[in-house]
Amino acid sequence: MDQVALRAWGNSQGIRIPKHILDQLQLEVSDSLDIMVQGDAIVLRKAFKHRSFEERLAAYNGEISICEFDWGEPMGKEEL
Repeated sequence: MDQVALRAWGNSQGIRIPKHILDQLQLEVSDSLDIMVQGDAIVLRKAFKHRSFEERLAAYNGEISICEFDWGEPMGKEEL
């Protein structure tokens, strides 16, 4: 477990996050974090980041997954 000190930063307070933690979470400068209080703890989580089309295309491995979805029983004039 690491300890960090709370420091003045303008009109606010801030901490510095150690590099090995940033590397472990693959965080970079200007990344967004979600912050919340749980009991007596401050919890920081890497915020969800939408990927661009180019990022999605680069990660595409050529496989298409097909699954069935149960929409429930017909309720109207659906055609089967």
